[in-house]
Amino acid sequence: MKFFLSVSIIFFSLHLFAQENATYTSTEVIYGRKDGMALTMFKVTPKQNPKSKAIVSVISGNWNSNFSMSSRYMMRAMYLVNNGFTVFFVMHGSQPRYAINDEIADIKRAVRFIRYNAKEYGVDAEHIGISGSSSGGHLSLMVSLSDDKRKVSADPIDKVSSRVQAAAVFFPPTDFMNWGTNNTPMNMQALKRAGVAGAFDFKILSDSTGLYEHIKDEATLKMMAMENSPINNVSTDDPPILILHGNADPVVPLQQSESIIKKLKEANVKNELIVKPDGKHGWPNDKNEEEKIIKWFVENLK
Repeated sequence: MKFFLSVSIIFFSLHLFAQENATYTSTEVIYGRKDGMALTMFKVTPKQNPKSKAIVSVISGNWNSNFSMSSRYMMRAMYLVNNGFTVFFVMHGSQPRYAINDEIADIKRAVRFIRYNAKEYGVDAEHIGISGSSSGGHLSLMVSLSDDKRKVSADPIDKVSSRVQAAAVFFPPTDFMNWGTNNTPMNMQALKRAGVAGAFDFKILSDSTGLYEHIKDEATLKMMAMENSPINNVSTDDPPILILHGNADPVVPLQQSESIIKKLKEANVKNELIVKPDGKHGWPNDKNEEEKIIKWFVENLK
């Protein structure tokens, strides 16, 4: 009975969302499949005066992503739709089943899928933005800053670029090896207490056993943590990055945003950091912040 009620509440909230926003269309889209399961996203399109610009909004918290989170994330980002952007609310495989490198691959797949189908969706394939908060901000930055490596694959979508042209993110983890202070890596026990250790449970497929085996070698784990830290992926060809972070965040230190902004400046990448006074790990957006994000995407997705 509890399961039935929770599902009913979810569908009821989505129904209200659709009724309250009758000037928009919302469609669930399968953007890929893995392990026999569908990877899905919601495409929300303004019916009037669309800008033909796409924003990927990553549905993610604690490196978890699921359908029950979608209505909350969609409501939170409706100001983008209200200003003419077509927004793709993307869900990814979640920890502990999938580590963060797997999740990054999912978001890149979503970007490729949107770009491949851009003409059908009425958006500009050459100007796609991305946004997310916390783990969603981390994944957004990894997609923004990663090299554009493409798979050797028969799937034509895999041959399309996963690059985005602008990012606006909230309080993102950016450097797992320097957490709060230099030379202080994230503590595994603290990760377990926070319920996010599965995101760092990297695995590799063994040729001898045919099984995914947990990587336990400390040097390899350190290397993978560094590879999946956005700060170590900054280069001169990266897109403009806007970050919003509270100076009272008890979960992700402000230092994480300050350090990557410094690295972006050194690489001459367009950037801006907005520090929210007394802001903790999440807050209701005010109108000025929303206007800043809209302006950022309008200017950088021309």
